[in-house]
Amino acid sequence: MAKRIGKRTVRLEQKIGVIGYGAVVGKKEHEGPLGQEFDAFSDDNRFGEVSYEKAESRLQTLSVDTAVSKAGLEIGDIDCIFAGDLLNQCIGSTFGLRSTERPVVGLYGACSTMTLSLCMAATMLESGAAKTAVAVTSSHFCSAERQYRFPLEYGNQRTPTAQWTTTASGALVLTQGVGSVYIDEYCIGQIVDLGVTDQNNMGAAMAPSAADTLCHYFEDTGTTPEDFDLVFTGDLGQVGTDLLYDLVAEQGYALRCRHSDCGLLMFDREKQDVHAGGSGCGCSAAVLASYVMHRFEDGTFHDVLFCSTGALLSPTSVMQGESIPGVTHLVHLKGKK
Repeated sequence: MAKRIGKRTVRLEQKIGVIGYGAVVGKKEHEGPLGQEFDAFSDDNRFGEVSYEKAESRLQTLSVDTAVSKAGLEIGDIDCIFAGDLLNQCIGSTFGLRSTERPVVGLYGACSTMTLSLCMAATMLESGAAKTAVAVTSSHFCSAERQYRFPLEYGNQRTPTAQWTTTASGALVLTQGVGSVYIDEYCIGQIVDLGVTDQNNMGAAMAPSAADTLCHYFEDTGTTPEDFDLVFTGDLGQVGTDLLYDLVAEQGYALRCRHSDCGLLMFDREKQDVHAGGSGCGCSAAVLASYVMHRFEDGTFHDVLFCSTGALLSPTSVMQGESIPGVTHLVHLKGKK
C-alpha cells in the first residue's frame, strides 16, 4: 500500500510504470526547439475541424490513440482515463474521449492537470482498482484566448509578461509493475495565493505554489535539487522561473542548476514572439510525453521531479476583482539505471 512520507508526500509501494506515451502539437509548437520530439503535428490549427474547441478535442483523441498504440494495447484494454483541460466543463476532454467507450474521470487543475491526472491514476492502480490507465490533458491557443482573454479577431496587444498558450496534448499509459520509467512518489499541492491579479502574468501567479510544493517535498523526503537529474516545472515562463528561484532560495534551496521549465523549452522566445514563454495544460503534458520520456529511454535521465503548475483563473472571478491562486502537483519519476 502507498505510504505517506512527511506531511504531504506519498510513496507508492507498487511501482506504477509508463508503458506508452503520445504527444501531438500545432504548427507553432512543431516549429519550436522540440519540434522533432513530438509524434504528430498539423499545419492547420483546426486539425480539420470546424472550430478551435473541436480541434482541441481532436488533439486529445490523437494523443491517447498514439499512447495506447505505442503501449501495444487497444483502447478497450484501458480501465480508466483521467483527463482534463482548460475549457469550461472540460469540453475538450469530454468530446475528445466520448468515442472511447471507457470510464473517464474528469479533472480540473488548470495547467497542473497533467501531473494531477498522473497522481490520481497512480493511486487507482496502486489500489488494484484498475490494471491500466491513461493520463491525458490538452490546451489550444485559440480556444484559451477566446475563453480567458479576447477573441483573436480583436487583435489585442499582449504584454511582455504574457505567455503563449500551447496548442498541444500529451498522454501517458500507466500500469502496475511494468515499464522502464515509473512513478515512485507524488506530492499533491495546496492552493497558494499571493494576490496576483494580472491575468497576463500567469508566471507570477503560479511560482509561489511551485515553490511551496517543491519545498514541502524536499522537506518530506530529506532531498535537495542536487539529488535529481532535473526538476521540471510546467509553464512558469521566464517571469515565473526567475521568481521561483528567489522563493526557493529563501527556504535554503538552490534550484537554478537543476531546473528546466516546459514553457521555456517549448518555444524559441527570440524567434517565435511568445513573450515570457509557453503555457497551458498541453505544454507540460506534451513535453513530458516526448522530450522527457525520450531522455529516460536514452539513459540521459534516471531521476526526475516533474511539477505541473496551474493558475486557477476564471473569467468570472477576474471580473469580480478576485486574485489568481496557484496550485502545483509533483510526481517523482525514476528510470532503470
